[in-house]
Amino acid sequence: MAHLLPGYDLRPARAQDIWVIRKLVLAAKLDPTQLRWSQFWVIEFENQIIACGQLRCFEAAQELGSLVVRSAWRHQGLGTYLAQYLIQQATQPLYLECVGSRLVQFYTRLGFIPIGWQQLPHALKWKFGLTKLMSTLFPFIPVTLMRHPGKAAEVC
Repeated sequence: MAHLLPGYDLRPARAQDIWVIRKLVLAAKLDPTQLRWSQFWVIEFENQIIACGQLRCFEAAQELGSLVVRSAWRHQGLGTYLAQYLIQQATQPLYLECVGSRLVQFYTRLGFIPIGWQQLPHALKWKFGLTKLMSTLFPFIPVTLMRHPGKAAEVC
């Protein structure tokens, strides 16, 4: 895994970070529900949060979600660094859902593989149910479910 450049700091989110996290998630047009600051990690530069991502626990699974890098800071490897860190922190089989082919390419580079709906654990079928419905109603919006093969089942 690459290292952050000097001046950048990766740290667990704090309660006071939630409003910045919500703003980042909304600006990226991601799902703003179920954002819990305690599940997030952030990257700061000069005391400004420039990236965030969360690792959510479910029964027999985890979800990597809400991974956002501020637009001015993109294409510098920060999203890759944060995603790799979250993958390493996962203690359960790790899943995600993404909209659009560009994100599929990004997560494939990180080792995720596309899976079918039937391969999801029960807890995530419930969570991703709305997305499945939306992709059925609007088939022109590509939604891909993915799993990282490197995580064995443990206690979350």
